[in-house]
Amino acid sequence: MSHDSVEPGDDALREMDACRPVRADAQRNVDALLEAALAVFAASGVDAPVREIAAKAGVGVGTLYRHFPQRADLVGAVFRREVDSCAAAARTLAAAYPPGEALARWMQRYAAFIATKRGLASALHSGDPTFSCLPAYFQSRLVPALQSLLDAAIASGEIRADVEPDELLNAAARLGMQAREDRPGHAERMVALLVDGMRYGAGLPANGAP
Repeated sequence: MSHDSVEPGDDALREMDACRPVRADAQRNVDALLEAALAVFAASGVDAPVREIAAKAGVGVGTLYRHFPQRADLVGAVFRREVDSCAAAARTLAAAYPPGEALARWMQRYAAFIATKRGLASALHSGDPTFSCLPAYFQSRLVPALQSLLDAAIASGEIRADVEPDELLNAAARLGMQAREDRPGHAERMVALLVDGMRYGAGLPANGAP
């Protein structure tokens, strides 16, 4: 009796590839490509030639396409990497500084991320389905990171208790996205003022009662 073989579909093959461990040299190439792409996108936009990105990373164009078959794959990976880096900074800063200072420093780190995101904005809002999951990824990683810093700063009496992380992220993002190239440091100063504003009423309950 013969048995029909079942070939895995494209989705199954992608899942199998995702579960395979990444060789150290391959991971180095991925890291180099993401670093190079971030710099090139920030300077020249997401439509910059892939040869420029590959050359900056010190790899061949074939290596770039092997890891990122479509430009959208590369843009999305750069965005997720920056989100992960920003989220991880919350833990690092919380361990190194008092709660209020850790929060202030993280907000500046977030402002720098937003400045980088400006180079990706046109692609991220292009309607490409590759990017459809990125807003949820952004929220799932950065809201908890900021919430942990806020909780510590509120508990220490350094900031007011009625600050919501998603509102703060949106406010800082608007300041960062409106930064002008002819005014270096403007976004950083505005974010610092935003953080200073949260210190008004510090130590009071969330409803502002004495």
